[in-house]
Amino acid sequence: MSANSVNRRRILSLWLPRLPIDRIKRKLAQDIASQADAYEVDKPSGEASTLAGLSPPLRGRVGERGTTDTGVCGLPLSLTLPRKGGGNPSAHASLTNGASSDLPSVVVAKDHNAILLHAIDEAAVRAGLSIGLPLANARAICPELTVYDADPAADLKTLNDIADWCDRFTPLVALDPPYGLFLDITGCAHLFGGERALLQIVTNALSRRGFAVSAAIAGTSIAARTLTRYASGQIVASGAEAEAVGPLPVSALGADATVTTGLRRAGLKTIGDVASRAPHEISARFGSAFTTLLGHALGQGDAPISPRKPLPDYIVEKRFPEPIATDTVIALTLSSLAKTLVAAMEKQGKGARQLEASFFRTDGAVRTIMVETGRPVTRPEMIDRLFRERLDALNDPLDPGFGFDLIRLAAGRTEIVVQQQRDLDATVHDNDEISALIDRIAARIGGKRVVVHLPLESHIPERAALALPAQHHLAAASAAAWPERVAGEPPLRPLRLFERPEPIKVPFASVPDGPPHQFTWRRALHAVVRVEGPERIAMEWWKQDGAALTRDYFRVEDAEGQRFWIFRDGLYESELRDEQGRPVPANWYVHGLFA
Repeated sequence: MSANSVNRRRILSLWLPRLPIDRIKRKLAQDIASQADAYEVDKPSGEASTLAGLSPPLRGRVGERGTTDTGVCGLPLSLTLPRKGGGNPSAHASLTNGASSDLPSVVVAKDHNAILLHAIDEAAVRAGLSIGLPLANARAICPELTVYDADPAADLKTLNDIADWCDRFTPLVALDPPYGLFLDITGCAHLFGGERALLQIVTNALSRRGFAVSAAIAGTSIAARTLTRYASGQIVASGAEAEAVGPLPVSALGADATVTTGLRRAGLKTIGDVASRAPHEISARFGSAFTTLLGHALGQGDAPISPRKPLPDYIVEKRFPEPIATDTVIALTLSSLAKTLVAAMEKQGKGARQLEASFFRTDGAVRTIMVETGRPVTRPEMIDRLFRERLDALNDPLDPGFGFDLIRLAAGRTEIVVQQQRDLDATVHDNDEISALIDRIAARIGGKRVVVHLPLESHIPERAALALPAQHHLAAASAAAWPERVAGEPPLRPLRLFERPEPIKVPFASVPDGPPHQFTWRRALHAVVRVEGPERIAMEWWKQDGAALTRDYFRVEDAEGQRFWIFRDGLYESELRDEQGRPVPANWYVHGLFA
């Protein structure tokens, strides 16, 4: 094999034609299995199991769902019957057969005020039903029909779950709506025994989990997708796409129905028939977009796929012949991967700013944990500590289930490490310690909760400072220039303000711009004994469209020594009037507290 052929692009296309109905049946089987497990645990000793007599999913009119809306989202890939830990295997088998009986099942959706079949199972196909058939006609053909309502959000969630599972084969996984996936397996198929072995691994695993799936591999994504619709299981060498897709019907291209109908009326029933015509003839009749699609299917160029996730700068992973489930082994694996990752980055003088650990369970579920750093990390022990903090702070603990068979550590964002003098400059050490402390706190409680404040050129109090994540703006906060405080004078404004000014009740105040003599805040009465002000602040009329009122701020002290920063919203002479021009009472607020 030549070097050029090794570097050619290879795309694995997956198509799950019955995803909606397969998803619902899996959910029903899981629910019935859970009921069986609960019953086997709770039933009295010696009592025979009666779960096999449970009725199958509801049959009848639209709306009589076999499953509820709250149960169809977020399906894992696992379906293990019977489960570990006991239970009656025969009861499980009976329940599963009841949930997936030979009676036809369909998923329906409303389209232009008509209820049409959206997805059908194999039994429905044998009964003569097809997608797009009105439900009334389907009932006439098959009265014993199990009907479920479509749930596109749940279907998309399940497709994304499958895409997460496919990340174990390649990081370049793209969605091919509505029920397809693209996997760019260029240069990685040999890790799984070759393209044929990889295709079998993927399809067999999805089939065992209850999904009908077809797959094909070709040099372009369009060619691979075309083959999955009508020639599943084919592996086409790069450059042989035209020969492989030529005998297929034009509908396999996935073009608009009007284009497909027009081609058939013109006598062009197969892709080969269309390819035999000159490109300008096809473009003149059906448009350049279809000509481009046809060229991609024939292997004449290809549009790049759009992966769900950006490709990390560095990836290291470890696969296990036997699944692991203990915290000690998981921690040791992460530590080993961190050393390998740091060694790879060190060769190019880089450090990690964003790290992501992915844990692939044997049942197909994937858990991802991400940490960010304020400065490039170049030490494995720092990576270990950040992930320990993150794992300890998880609300939903890392559940290994039946074990992890793959753990991956990736550096999603890296930066060049700038060497600094660290022997004599104590400031560098202090900055490193502060940055490391912020990283640890952010890993535990979240990066958005650890903030620094930067000054803004605005005289509006709540806009005079901007809160930003400390991990990314620590250097800017250290160099920020704040207004200096006058020596010997009390602060003009509180150090911390309320997120929103809180209303206070003022029975009376000096008019037109005097302070209140007392006020009630949080049901407590405060008598004012000292006052400084007012400080008048007009709102930014060019941003507020004249809706905001002018404020008069006062620094007041009550009889108990507490100091408040309060303001009156509006001017008595001009702004505090109703639509008829009559004066209205002023609203007072407390905006902050002095220490």
